[in-house]
Amino acid sequence: MDAVLLARLQFAITIGFHFIFAPLTIGLSWLILWVMTRYVRTGEERYKRMARFWVSIFALSFAVGVATGITMEFQFGTNWANYSRLVGGIFGPPLAAETITSFFLESVFVGLLIFGWDRVSRNIMWFASLMVAVGSTLSAFWILVANSWMQTPAGYQMVGNRAVLTDFWAAVFNPSTIPRVLHTVDGALMTGAFFMLGISALLLLKRRSEESARICLTLALVVAFATSVIQILFGHIHAIQVTYTQPAKLAAIEGLFETQRHAPLLIFGIPDAKRETTHFAIRVPGMLSFIATGRTDSEIRGLKSFPKDQWPPLVLTFLPFHLMFLIGLFLPAFAAAGVILLWMRRLYNNRFFLFCCWAIIPLPFLANELGWMTAEVGRQPWIVYQQFRTSASISVSVPAEQVLASMVLLSVVYALLFVIWYQFVQRAVGRGMDGMETLPAPETTK
Repeated sequence: MDAVLLARLQFAITIGFHFIFAPLTIGLSWLILWVMTRYVRTGEERYKRMARFWVSIFALSFAVGVATGITMEFQFGTNWANYSRLVGGIFGPPLAAETITSFFLESVFVGLLIFGWDRVSRNIMWFASLMVAVGSTLSAFWILVANSWMQTPAGYQMVGNRAVLTDFWAAVFNPSTIPRVLHTVDGALMTGAFFMLGISALLLLKRRSEESARICLTLALVVAFATSVIQILFGHIHAIQVTYTQPAKLAAIEGLFETQRHAPLLIFGIPDAKRETTHFAIRVPGMLSFIATGRTDSEIRGLKSFPKDQWPPLVLTFLPFHLMFLIGLFLPAFAAAGVILLWMRRLYNNRFFLFCCWAIIPLPFLANELGWMTAEVGRQPWIVYQQFRTSASISVSVPAEQVLASMVLLSVVYALLFVIWYQFVQRAVGRGMDGMETLPAPETTK
């Protein structure tokens, strides 16, 4: 058994499961803030019930995300000890900042959102929802800072065989930080919006809490449309960054083997690393050069310009990106159809469209996972791009058998957690928003 492969698979399973819930909580937190704002401004009980409904789903999602996030960080010490020794002085500060500035902030105010109803004022509850939204987004920022440094390292120098931080802000705002934060956070907002859209549609199909479900459906549809359209721009910005900082990843994404000017954009094809060609290729001449640089005659490096032992795994970089791209085109088109139905006042009674809203809930989650696969697999064979190889970062004292055993155990636990989460969401939908009873007001002594 290959310990490096098993450690990579275990980390992929852990972060892949975690990445179901992290984007969902970020997206839902901002939507909950809007509902709480309406509650504070109007004082209407329906907004209170709506907020409590979504907070209940958010809270369990947050708990599952925290549990898997902690497990993920422990793996840096168990499976990736050499990596931690090499770059711990750089990788550690963003994780510490995430804990201090984000996790504690978010955790405290999540507790208030769960237990504070009818015990504190509406304004305090609104402030709690704001802090949860800010905290969850800050958490994403610091995690992405750490990961972006692995993609495009900056602000450090080598001292012996260790990377030493020399410029904190250069490391934080390395070349890929801002494009990846914009792309990922907007993807999280999309995920939350399409999730709310689907659950609200399901409530309408079941004729439960119809008035509240219509409000949430409208809110989610508008946000889903706006964020999915903006995501096209953010994806383009990210692609430009990859062109200049990770050209091997770009070549793998596009199945481009030869360095060339007027580089074509691949519409369809099957890349073949062994024969160094892309079969059945359908390309648009010059379009890749234009998208990447703004000029059709710009030169784009092909895979053959890099040593073959530095090529990313071709299929696992190429295929996830193109599937993500297709989902990224479908979601704004679907949301636009919903906006048209809303404008024509035919949205709430169109059962086919409502069913589709519910059926496509997995798509933004899948797009997130595919994007993560593209980013991480496309960086290989480097754990820190062009500095440290993944194979040299593994813990030498943890045998492959132990990695396999812990991976199987974690997979079972994650499967159980997902079943529990799914059943809870089902029960919440069955209860509906109007089933969120108000807690009795605390007794006061006279």
